[in-house]
Amino acid sequence: MTDSKKTTRSLMGIAGIVAIATLISKLFGLVRQQAIAAAFGVGPAFGAYNFAYVIPGFLLILLGGINGPFHSAIVSVLAKRKREDVAPIVETITTLVVSILLLISVGLVIFAEPLMHVVAPGLFISAQEAQTQGIDPATFQTLQQTRDIAIQQFKIMAPMAVLAGLIGIGFGTLNAADQYWLPSISPLFSSVTMLIGLGGLAFYLGDKIQLPQYAVLGGAVLAWATVAGAILQWLVQLPVQWRSGLGTLRPRFNFRQPEVREVINIMGPATFSSGMMQINVWTDLFFASFIPNAAAAVSAMGYAGLLVQTPLGILSNVILVPLMPIFARLADPENWAELKQRIRQGLLMTAITMMPLSALMIALAVPISRVVYERYAFKVEDSYLTAAVLVAYSVGMFVYLGRDVLVRVFYGLGDGDTPFRISIINIFLNAVLDFLFVKPLGAPGLVLATVCVNLFSMIMLLWILNRRLNGLPLREWGMPTLGLAVGSAIAGLACWGTLLGTQHLLGTEGLLIQLIQILISGSVGLILFALFATRLRLPEVDLLVNRLKQRFLRR
Repeated sequence: MTDSKKTTRSLMGIAGIVAIATLISKLFGLVRQQAIAAAFGVGPAFGAYNFAYVIPGFLLILLGGINGPFHSAIVSVLAKRKREDVAPIVETITTLVVSILLLISVGLVIFAEPLMHVVAPGLFISAQEAQTQGIDPATFQTLQQTRDIAIQQFKIMAPMAVLAGLIGIGFGTLNAADQYWLPSISPLFSSVTMLIGLGGLAFYLGDKIQLPQYAVLGGAVLAWATVAGAILQWLVQLPVQWRSGLGTLRPRFNFRQPEVREVINIMGPATFSSGMMQINVWTDLFFASFIPNAAAAVSAMGYAGLLVQTPLGILSNVILVPLMPIFARLADPENWAELKQRIRQGLLMTAITMMPLSALMIALAVPISRVVYERYAFKVEDSYLTAAVLVAYSVGMFVYLGRDVLVRVFYGLGDGDTPFRISIINIFLNAVLDFLFVKPLGAPGLVLATVCVNLFSMIMLLWILNRRLNGLPLREWGMPTLGLAVGSAIAGLACWGTLLGTQHLLGTEGLLIQLIQILISGSVGLILFALFATRLRLPEVDLLVNRLKQRFLRR
């Protein structure tokens, strides 16, 4: 609270806590995804879950997520108050939020089927429509099963609306009181409950877990485990919150309290802005529901997305977290010369990390998918489908993080409206591209549509910054970026060639053999890129190396 004065050393300690907790959570998340793949593959249970989770997951990310609107609003208001004044504020906000979200949860249960029709209309086609579209009876039956399971899962997960609000309030309260470990490690609890649920299902069914007639039971386990994880995320906060004097479950109805109004005023615009990305996710799933094997398509998108987001999330923290306060400090016009250097620094560090990683993941997409997921219910053909989607995701890694760098520049300049307006345009652009790409390209086409949208955002943000900052040396920045792109392409080709060579010598089957091939081929690509990058003599290369050493080699 106001009596907490953070030193530079304490901030570094906080960053270390958050980094360690995030890494642990992501590792558990990967194990969770592997367990789901082994149990259900790309079948209707997990395919339906991806559709059913859209709205509950949207609420959990939006309201309960770290850096979400609830979290940000609570921190910004409570951090300026004395600790003894916090409890009444938190209890009043909790009463208001739970009252509203409880009504929303009831509405989600009542209107589950029409809401799922909005999320995934392709699952609701009739037998006559399926015959007209040339969908065979077996595929049509899978679509029907996916639809029924998704509606069931949606009803089970409806209470997550209330839980999302409680989690977001709790995390914000704890962070305002300088407690960071629990909020950062919290996603681990969801992974643990999912693993327990899947373990119990496997013990109960044994080898029968893969049979289609048990897909309904498997889908229910996925949904209940998700709710249990959200409950656990909330419950573990309470003892810490109560011991710290940060509020209890006592109802308070002083909704006219200035602090409560301040939280609402901050939370409203932030919620609307943060929801734009989730709308794009829903748009992708909307069009994915029209793919004949929709369950397999959305499952592959989920599996491939995690493979990309894990390294992307870790490296984005290394690049973005130190730059955000710098952009804010350099917002005044007299500092714009240095600001431009920092923008170049952020973009080139993004290129140095994302471009070679993209090239290597494209080259190794198939063996990576097989090593991570291929066991039990997850078959070889599922690996190839996931690999195709992974290639599409990998193509856009640079523009995804590069756009985030530029958005942070606008936030540093005190301008949140420009990124918001562009995000509005992106919703319509994403829908148009999804419509154009989904039929010829399937699930990879939906991902490529998102890549194009991110590229458009990055170009627009650069163009606006170029005008606002009285010109950016774009040609000067373009040459090293092009050089890094060429180096990454060479590294990717070398990695792919090495992979083909090792496959010729060792074959393509066997987990250990595939893992060895990934390590050898990836190492060749990385070493070649490192040699190429050092020849470019970019100061950003040295800076990134030092930053990675500080992050991962610090005692």
